[in-house]
Amino acid sequence: MTHSPAAAPDAPATDASDTYGIDPVIYHRRWTILAVLCISLVTIVVAVSSLNVAIPTIIKQLGANSTESLWIIESYALVFAGVLLPAGALGDRFGRKWALLVGLVIFGVMAVVASQSGSPAQLIAARAVMGIGAALIMPATLSIIANVFPPHERQRAIATWAGLAGAGGAIGPLTSGAVLSLGWWWGAVFLVNVPLVLLLIGLTVWIVPNSSNPNGEKLDPLGALLSVAALGSLVFGIIEGPEWGWGSARVLGAFGVAVVAGVGFVVWGLRAREPMLDPRLFRLRGFAMGSLAITTAFFCMFGTYFLLAQYLQFVHGYTALGSAVRTLPAAVVMVIVSPRSPKIVARFGVRTAVRGGFLAITAGFIGMSTLGVDTPYWQLVVFLVTMSAGMATLMAPASGMIVSSLPLAKAGVGSAVNDVTREVGGAVGIAVMGSVLASSYSSSMSERIAKFPIPDEPRRLIEDSIGKAFGVVHQAEKMIGSDAAASVRESARVSFTRGSHWAFVVAAVAAALGAAVVGSFIPDESPTHGHH
Repeated sequence: MTHSPAAAPDAPATDASDTYGIDPVIYHRRWTILAVLCISLVTIVVAVSSLNVAIPTIIKQLGANSTESLWIIESYALVFAGVLLPAGALGDRFGRKWALLVGLVIFGVMAVVASQSGSPAQLIAARAVMGIGAALIMPATLSIIANVFPPHERQRAIATWAGLAGAGGAIGPLTSGAVLSLGWWWGAVFLVNVPLVLLLIGLTVWIVPNSSNPNGEKLDPLGALLSVAALGSLVFGIIEGPEWGWGSARVLGAFGVAVVAGVGFVVWGLRAREPMLDPRLFRLRGFAMGSLAITTAFFCMFGTYFLLAQYLQFVHGYTALGSAVRTLPAAVVMVIVSPRSPKIVARFGVRTAVRGGFLAITAGFIGMSTLGVDTPYWQLVVFLVTMSAGMATLMAPASGMIVSSLPLAKAGVGSAVNDVTREVGGAVGIAVMGSVLASSYSSSMSERIAKFPIPDEPRRLIEDSIGKAFGVVHQAEKMIGSDAAASVRESARVSFTRGSHWAFVVAAVAAALGAAVVGSFIPDESPTHGHH
């Protein structure tokens, strides 16, 4: 394992004034720096998850169809995932502080633009550019942490970072729910980010140190292009699969591009003198298994939040804010358990911690697959908290494995890999669990409303999604009568829970595979370097 001399002490610490080769000013400020970086991270994670709650409102106001509503969420995730590796490499090359600042500026400006969108297409475009800002921010935060903390504290700092990344997933729906419950228009969901971004820009300029790769390697434009093409077309195909059909030419074409670009990326990475990401790194078990663990965990987590927002709002009839508040226990558990995960790892080893985490996630999903139309809320909380505790236990050791497998000079690319696995896992999770839900819902719904005399166009909408079914029935209640309307609503609720049952079964299987594969092959050691 190679490390730049600035990061590792030449001799053991002899007195309190020793700062492990880190600039003393930066060393004494390291926890404040961590706070600024974590708030920057939470801001961009919130931007992903806040829309899950606001989507029903946006669908109504902008008249988005089911593909457009998925794209409003996914355009951000798609660009974010596609651009992360080059963005991490840019930070390594030109300075991580500058990457963070440019990212914050793009993110803030596009939040304002998004809030003023007049059509789904404009909003999708604004969200896509926000994704570029986020891609510059996220790897910079983790790689600066790796540079300002001495080895024996790094794992604790990464655990705090990972816990807040997870908690951001639940804080997002809360902020957007609060904004919408005040009666503000949907654009305010984006504007709430702006004052925070301005504050973060100021704090970053003032407090955060700059660091870059001392070797000053050249950029790898071809590698960057191939990674964007591979990740972008993969996520694109998964999002459009349920809408166009998994066997359609466009979807198969997208997967074809992903495979060709992915293979091209690997071949080029093996041949290039200074590749952006050396494919040989995946031979390192810690790097490969850490990546697989994060991908699987976020597959489960993002897909779940996407489903639960709709389950709580449509099946149980809670408001946007009400449904967000009801997912809050997950965030609380994440914030409590994550910082303690290094202790769990120190006591039981990485392998047991990761396997235990995945088994808890599996148990949570087996529970969630039993959710029905009348399931009491306390049962949902038990399942949600079980899943969240599992996530919190395995995220920090898995992230630590990825980052500590690489030399500090490559911290940005290591952090970007950690983030790519999150984003791809999350995007794939929303797409796969969303598709399973959609196809099961549609087939169940078409059987259940076959006997009602509904014209073709509204029938198609009712069979498309529960949100549209409720909208159509609300408009047509006078025409079809209140009994028929109530019956269609009840059918939609039952069909939705049937679809979500299968989506949660898919997530449970993914988590169980994670326990079996990652739990067996991840190196069983503490992921920190100088363990004191």
